[in-house]
Amino acid sequence: MENALSPATLSELRRPRPYPAVSVLTPTHRREPENAQDPVRLRNVVAEAKKQLESDPSVTRERRADVAGQLDRALAEIDLAHAEDGLVIFAAPGEHQVWSLARPVPERVVLADTFLTRNLVSAQAAERPFWVLSVSPDRVTLWNGGVEHVTEHATGGFPLTSDHRENFDAERQERIGDHPSAFRDEDTRHFLREADAAMGRLLRADPRPLYVTGEQAALSALDEIGTVTKHAVHVPHGGLSHGTPDAVWQAMRPVVDAETRKGVDTVHRELESALGRKRFAAGVDEVWQNAREGRVRLLAVEENYRVTVRDDGDHLIPALSGDLDAREDIVDEIVEQCLETGADVRFVPDGTLGDAAGIAGVLRY
Repeated sequence: MENALSPATLSELRRPRPYPAVSVLTPTHRREPENAQDPVRLRNVVAEAKKQLESDPSVTRERRADVAGQLDRALAEIDLAHAEDGLVIFAAPGEHQVWSLARPVPERVVLADTFLTRNLVSAQAAERPFWVLSVSPDRVTLWNGGVEHVTEHATGGFPLTSDHRENFDAERQERIGDHPSAFRDEDTRHFLREADAAMGRLLRADPRPLYVTGEQAALSALDEIGTVTKHAVHVPHGGLSHGTPDAVWQAMRPVVDAETRKGVDTVHRELESALGRKRFAAGVDEVWQNAREGRVRLLAVEENYRVTVRDDGDHLIPALSGDLDAREDIVDEIVEQCLETGADVRFVPDGTLGDAAGIAGVLRY
């Protein structure tokens, strides 16, 4: 199952497919007893997708068999023992993908000529992804971070290793106390420039906050020679370039939590300022109207805010789940729409937005 969505991956998912491109969404559960229902629910929603394929006269027999086979292969790949809060299956002629999301999704089946991506986009934004670059004289490791975890990111040239100096002995330098001198060595500084350049390429493809860990000497060297890394949040903690994901997360957690709190404070100030300048929107209907017009510059959403609505033509009005024309993932639609128009989307703790009823925006005009 996939769970790392980059801008390049999202662009690929959004490209048109030969009809039918089938999107199957279902809620899942992490724990007992709720997760007991997941296998049956998953089989039922996949069966519903096949039923819709059968009843669609525009789908040829050959193409129907192809997509139904892709759904079966996707189903066989799913391990619900590692389920999160939502599951998305994409199937089209000749391809299928399964995405596990740390955010609930409505149960639905959609046949179109593109995949339904808004729930993935919203889940990715809620995950608050970040990069951690761990630096030492002989190795630079990149970690992919999100809520409550990090994993090693072994693409884009990472991890970088330096074996060009025959006499380099990191353990000896640690032992005799001259480790900082390693970062004055020109070969090592060239190695750090290579890491900085590789990180710059990755940030252009997948921009997100960057943290850099290492001995203070390494961080000082990056201040002198770095381009993107010199402007990152520096964390003076050595040894993590050879560390485990758990060790990196334990070192990073207090730093990430502190940065998150600073971010929430910044959102508060921006919303208060916008209210005074009459560039403030609150509530799902008002925010949706402005999002469609591309007016939202900053969107703030409480982490677990979900609401089911129906569009009456002029406004969004409350609706019950399962009602005809009910839109159960309107929050995800708003998030995707705002990201599409270049807005900064921030997820904040529940209760943060007070009278704004779970969702608020700062308007461009």
